[in-house]
Amino acid sequence: MPARWKHRRTTALATAVAAGIVLTALSAPAASADPGGPGVGDPYYPEDGNSGYDVTEYDVHLNYDPANPRHLEGDTTVRAVATQDLDRFHLDLEGFQVASVTVDGTPARAVSRESAHELVVTPDRPLAENAAFEVRVRYSGEPVGEAWHTLADGGANVLGEPHSATAWYPANDHPSDKATFRLTATVPTGWTVIGNGRPGETTTGRDKGTGQDTTTFRWYEDRPMATFLSTVAIDRFTVHTSELSDGTPVIHAYSPGARRAPETEARLPEIIDFLASKFGPYPFSSAGAIVVDGDAGGGPLALETQSRPTYFGGFFDFAAVHENTHQWFGNSVSVSDWRDGCLAECIAQYASQLWDEEHGADLDEGFYGSMVEESAADPDFWKTKLYDAGPGHELDPALYSKGSMMMHALRRTVGDDAFFGTLKSWQREHRYGNASWPQFEALAAEVSGKDLTGFFDAWAHGTTVPEDEYLFPGSLGALAPASGGPEG
Repeated sequence: MPARWKHRRTTALATAVAAGIVLTALSAPAASADPGGPGVGDPYYPEDGNSGYDVTEYDVHLNYDPANPRHLEGDTTVRAVATQDLDRFHLDLEGFQVASVTVDGTPARAVSRESAHELVVTPDRPLAENAAFEVRVRYSGEPVGEAWHTLADGGANVLGEPHSATAWYPANDHPSDKATFRLTATVPTGWTVIGNGRPGETTTGRDKGTGQDTTTFRWYEDRPMATFLSTVAIDRFTVHTSELSDGTPVIHAYSPGARRAPETEARLPEIIDFLASKFGPYPFSSAGAIVVDGDAGGGPLALETQSRPTYFGGFFDFAAVHENTHQWFGNSVSVSDWRDGCLAECIAQYASQLWDEEHGADLDEGFYGSMVEESAADPDFWKTKLYDAGPGHELDPALYSKGSMMMHALRRTVGDDAFFGTLKSWQREHRYGNASWPQFEALAAEVSGKDLTGFFDAWAHGTTVPEDEYLFPGSLGALAPASGGPEG
C-alpha cells in the first residue's frame, strides 16, 4: 500500500490580533507560582498539549450551515483533573473568536492568547491538585489550518496527523492525554453528521435565526481517544449499517460522488476478524468507514480516525487493512510522543503484508526478497531511523517501507509464536493507553527470550543497510548473497 503523507501544523501566528481573539476579562492574568505550561514537552512539538491537568472527557457542541462554510459555532466543555495546584492553565485552539469561558460555571477571571493556538485561562479561584473541573468555551468563526476540509456544496470534514483537533474545538492537543469524546452537531435538515463511536439520539428542530429546519446528531466514543483521532464529517451521506461477527455495529458513510466500495465494505468483518486473530480482540464498540469525495488538499488520503477510519475518494479500496490495524496500533495503544510513529505505521503497513500472506502470498520471496533486491544498494532507503526519525520525519515514508521490512525480519528472528505473542501482549498491557518504542523493544526481548539489542540497533536506530545476520535471519537466510540470493 502506498505511504500516506500526513500534514503538520502550520506555523502559529504571533499575535492575538491575528488570531482574532476576544478577551473575556479586562484584566491580564495575574502572576502565579503555579501556572500550567503551554506544552507537554514533546521532543518534536514542545508546545503541543498543555501541562497541569489531565482531560477525562470532551463534550463538543457544533452548529454548522454548509451554505456558510466559513463559519462554525462551537460550545465545548472540557472535563479534566488538575495534576497540580493551578492558578491558570492553557488550552489549544486555533483562530476562533472566543465569546466566553467559564470554569465550573463561573466566568474566568481572565482569558488571553499567547499565540494563535494557546488560549490561557485564569479561573476565578485557583484549582487544587486532584480537583476535577469543567471549562466551557464558546467560540465562533472560520476554521483555519489544513485539517479542516470543505467538501462539495459546503460540507466539511476534519482529519490530520499529528494535528487536527484545534481546528474545531479547544483541547489538550497531544496523544499522551486521551479522553472520551461526545459530539453534538446541528446542521440543516437533509445533511448528516458522522463522528467517532456510536450514534446517539437524532432530533429535529428549527433555527430561530434563519427559520430553517435543523437536525441534531449525537455521537459518543466511550474509549479514551487521542485528540488527532477525533473527527466530524458533514455531508449528504449515504449510510450503510451492518455488524461484525460478534455483533459490533458497523457504520459506513459515503459522500455523494464518493466511490462506493461494496466488496471492501462486505469484507470488513473478515478483515477485522483476521486482525483480531493476530492482535487480540477488536478494541472498540463500533466500526466502519467515512468515505468523502474530493481530495485531501495536501493532507492524508486516509486516516485512522478512531472506530471509523476516514478515506478520501477511492482510497478505501486500498487502505482498509492498514487503517483498521491502527485501531489496535495507534488508537487503542497510542504513542507516548511523536518519536514513536513506528509503533503505528510500521506495524499497520506490515499488516497489509500479513493480509496478502493469508491469501497466498510468499512474504519471504515476493515481499521481502523483492524489497531487499530493490533497496539494498540504495543508501537513501536506509538513512531514516525508524525510532526518533527527527522533527518533520515522525511519519516519514521509511516507516512504511523500511518499517514493514523490519517487522518481517523481526518475525523471522524470533519466530511466529514470539512475534505474534509480542503483538498481543502489547495490546493487553497497554490497552487504551500510551506506550513508547523502547518499551516495545523490551517486550519483544522479554517474550522471545532473545537479546535483540543488535537487531534493533541495526533496524530501528540504524541509518545504513543492516548486516547480513539482521537482514537475513531465519528463513530469510535463503535470500542472502552466499545462498545465491540478491546481491547487496
